[in-house]
Amino acid sequence: MDQCIRFGVSLSEELLKRFDTDIERRGYSNRSEAIRDLIRDNLVKREWENASGETAAAVILVYDHHKRGLTEKLTDKQHEYHEYIISTMHAHLDHDNCIEVVLLRGKADMVRNIAENLASQKHVKLGKFMPATLGKKI
Repeated sequence: MDQCIRFGVSLSEELLKRFDTDIERRGYSNRSEAIRDLIRDNLVKREWENASGETAAAVILVYDHHKRGLTEKLTDKQHEYHEYIISTMHAHLDHDNCIEVVLLRGKADMVRNIAENLASQKHVKLGKFMPATLGKKI
């Protein structure tokens, strides 16, 4: 691990109270770990803004598997992009609805394109793109 450097942060009392309430609710043991996570999250966002290299992401899909042809279309799309798909997880939420998580790795523009392509299929109720990182720069 890199050497830790201590530094001070000035915040209004109200903002600090709100921050402390939030990190306690989320289960952080201290402010430092919460601040480190905020910084890492920001670095991942910046990585994606300037991304030209290889990166990773997840796309979350919720859909009614009874919608004619949708399951087959999603499967066909995943086979079309098989070299970018690391893994998929499929679960049944209830009698009608399924959730699928597709993990992607590749050039940022292609990963985003695949995620948007899957999420934009007709009858997908939720398509959520979650940019991630390979972890090399954070």
